[in-house]
Amino acid sequence: MIRYLIIDDEPIAHDIIKGYCDLVPNMKLIKKCYDALDAFEFLNTNEVDLIFLDLNMPVLKGFDFLKTLQNPPKVIITTAYSEFALEGYEYPISDYLLKPFGFERFLKAINKAFSLPNQKTISFENSTISSQIFVQSNKKHIQLEIESILYIEATGNYTKIITSDQTITIREKISAFLELLPKNEFVQTHKSFAVAVKQINSIEGNTIFIATHKIPIGKIYKFNILQLLK
Repeated sequence: MIRYLIIDDEPIAHDIIKGYCDLVPNMKLIKKCYDALDAFEFLNTNEVDLIFLDLNMPVLKGFDFLKTLQNPPKVIITTAYSEFALEGYEYPISDYLLKPFGFERFLKAINKAFSLPNQKTISFENSTISSQIFVQSNKKHIQLEIESILYIEATGNYTKIITSDQTITIREKISAFLELLPKNEFVQTHKSFAVAVKQINSIEGNTIFIATHKIPIGKIYKFNILQLLK
């Protein structure tokens, strides 16, 4: 379960974020805070896994609030001011959502926050949030097990996700989708293909064999394969 906190001085922002979170499984709102001082006091005695943080708030600004936290949870910035994005690189921020943002962009932020390498994952039952991501296909939001992915294939501005039991087509470039996947578990083998390393059955010449599928190895990506074979 991902326990989250909203810090924003605008009630409508609270409604939008909570509405989006209600559509995502395993997310629980812990508290709504309308200023950073209220949040600071709450976090002194309570723990959360994720903060949605506005920047332009009265009394204590968002980045100033972050400076007060010794061990901050994951943070997703939600703001109407794009000029603060560069400053955000100085802080442990998972993503930066520019208002107004839609549900698809919101899902990307959640996926990014809980799929980054070398970061804590939130366990619930027998899985972790980092083992699942949401993808949008034909106006549906599908929860996808990363372990089920065999390989992905670019087709223009779309990407086909081939799993052990289905093929899902999403309107996303392959480079953008790869950013959501664990870096050490997937390798790009061609400008149009990337494979799940543990799904590889064999490699012969310029071809990778996964189940009944043959995936090409591009010239400039051979180094990636050589690194696997070391």
